[in-house]
Amino acid sequence: MKSSLTYSLLKPEQVDPDKSYPALFLMHGMGSNEQDLLPLVAGLEEKFFIFSIRGPLVQPPGFAFFTIEGFGKPHRHVFDETVGMISNFIDDVLAEYPVDPNQLYLAGFSQGAILSMSLAIKLGNRIKGIAALSGYIPGFVKEEYEKNPVEELSLFISHGEFDQILPYQWGVENDEYFRSLGAKVAFHSYPAGHTVSLKNQQDFTQWLINKLEK
Repeated sequence: MKSSLTYSLLKPEQVDPDKSYPALFLMHGMGSNEQDLLPLVAGLEEKFFIFSIRGPLVQPPGFAFFTIEGFGKPHRHVFDETVGMISNFIDDVLAEYPVDPNQLYLAGFSQGAILSMSLAIKLGNRIKGIAALSGYIPGFVKEEYEKNPVEELSLFISHGEFDQILPYQWGVENDEYFRSLGAKVAFHSYPAGHTVSLKNQQDFTQWLINKLEK
């Protein structure tokens, strides 16, 4: 598939040509890469086509999806451009792979969580589920992005109670915001910092599996 974004793909060992599959799009945190979150979803490739996306910006020792101008404030033009690139990437995947357009999931940590929630607002019910691990929703997204209906969208939002990078209260606000829009939200807190604990991983992957079974 031709794309401006670099990605890694995991998929079932035996792909049924008569079947369409759920798709899971992974987005990493600042300074990481497309391999970072794959261990969190080990084994799920038998259920999903998993597209782990590399941020388009070099950010040693890895990559980033956007730059920031201040605490909790992405550079708007860079952020908007990346949101557009990922939206286009999803469309390209739908055109290229045997993916079910009604079973699209986004998951991310930190910058990836920020983008996942922002894309949820932009794409609305086109997305089946979002897993946002330790992120926030930029003010300009809440205030200026066109809000599409999200009443059919499910979210798993998690945050570490001792997060020193992105305050725990921001996770609480994410929960409150999406509930106010009518989305179905499962909020989980963990006695951890800015990281994905083992229990967080277990809860998030089980949430994904449960969504497939409904």
